[in-house]
Amino acid sequence: MITRMIIGGAQENTLHNCQDLVHLHGDEVLLVTGPAVGPEGDLLSKRVRTNEDDIDDSANEAKGRAGRFDLDGLPIELIDSLRRAIHPVHDWNASRDLRRTLLDFDPDVVHTHSAKGGLLGRHVGWGLKRTSTGKRPVVVHTVHGAPFHKYQYKMAHDFFVRCERWAASRCHKLISVADAMTDLMVDAGVAPREKFVTIHSGMNVDPFVHAVDHREAVRQRYGLRDEHVVVGKIARLFHLKGHADLVPAAKLVADRHPNVRFLLVGDGILRAELEQQIESLGLKEHFIFTGLVPPTEVPAMIGAMDILVHASYREGLARALPQALIAGRPAISYDIDGAREVVIDDQTGYLVGAGQVADLADRMIRLVGDQELRQRMGQEGRSRFTDLFRHETMTRRIRELYADLISTH
Repeated sequence: MITRMIIGGAQENTLHNCQDLVHLHGDEVLLVTGPAVGPEGDLLSKRVRTNEDDIDDSANEAKGRAGRFDLDGLPIELIDSLRRAIHPVHDWNASRDLRRTLLDFDPDVVHTHSAKGGLLGRHVGWGLKRTSTGKRPVVVHTVHGAPFHKYQYKMAHDFFVRCERWAASRCHKLISVADAMTDLMVDAGVAPREKFVTIHSGMNVDPFVHAVDHREAVRQRYGLRDEHVVVGKIARLFHLKGHADLVPAAKLVADRHPNVRFLLVGDGILRAELEQQIESLGLKEHFIFTGLVPPTEVPAMIGAMDILVHASYREGLARALPQALIAGRPAISYDIDGAREVVIDDQTGYLVGAGQVADLADRMIRLVGDQELRQRMGQEGRSRFTDLFRHETMTRRIRELYADLISTH
C-alpha cells in the first residue's frame, strides 16, 4: 500500500518488491495506491518500461479510473480517495475504501509505504481480522524518509511526530532503508530500536553496471563533447532538494573549469526559478535540464555523467547515490540521513555539511580536475554496493521478515 506511484525511489522499491513476490516467489500480491497526481510523473504510465515489458494500452486506460487493473501479472487497485494532502473527507473515504479492499483480499501481510499510505494503511490493517484465522494480519511499514524534519515549523513537526508514534503502535515491524532512518525515528520517540530492521532499498542494478554503454549517445543528444566533464543531479526540482545551493557552487566550479557542464535530471515547480538564477549568474551554457525521464532512462543519464551530486537537505537514502556508485561514478552528497552509508568520504566520494556551498564547490572542483581520482572512487563504489542493492536481495530479506512475523504473531 502506497499513496501514489509517481516516479521516485520509494515507488520503484515498492514495485520491485511486489513484482518479485509474484514472479520469483509465486505469492499472491495486490498493490494498492492512489492516483499519481503531481508533476513528478507516473511510474505506471504506458511510457514507462518495467523489467523488459511495456505496459499495454489497456492497462494504462484502466489505470486512468478507480478500480483494479493488471500490470505484468501484478494486480493493482487504484483508490481515487487516497491522496497525499491532508483532507478529512478524502481521508475518511480512503480509510473506508482501503478497509473494503483489504477485507476482500484477506491478506496475510499488510505492508505500507509513504506517509499517508502508511498512516491510513496501518490504521486499517491493524483493525482487520483474517477470515481464515480470526487474527489480524501482520502489519509492516517501510520508512523511506521521515515526514518530519528540522526545516518544518515546530507545530507541523510535532504533529507529524505524534502521527508517526500513533501509527508505529499499529504495526508489528518497521523497515528502514538506512540505519540513519532508524536513528532519526528512535531519537524522536516514534518507536523503540528493537522494532526496526534495516533493509536497503533494492533496484535493478544491471542497467547501472552497463550504464557506460549509452554514454556517447546521451552526450551527443545534449550537445556534450569529449572535453566536457559532466556533473549530474537526479532529483525533483523542488524545495529542500538543494538545487538552489548547486547553482552558486557551480559558478565557482565553472570559473576554475570552464569545461564543466551540469546535467539536471528531473522536473518540478522550481524550474523557472532555477533557470532565472542560472541566467543571472551567466551559467546558461553550463546547465542542461532534461525534464522528466522514465526510470529506465536513468542508467543512461548516469552513464553520461562523470560525477553525481546530491545536495538534498532531507532524504532517507537517495537511490541516485548507490545508482551512481554502481555505475562507477563518484558521488558528492550533503551529509544527511543515510548518505554516509554509501558515500564513504574520500573513498567513494565526498560528504559535505548541508548548506556549505563553498565546500560543495571545492569537492566538485577536485573531482572535475582529476580523472584518475574519479575513476578510483567510482570503482570502489561499484565493488562495494552492486550486490547489496539488488532488488532480489531486498525482496528475499523482506519475505523472510514476513515469514518470521507470521510465525510469531
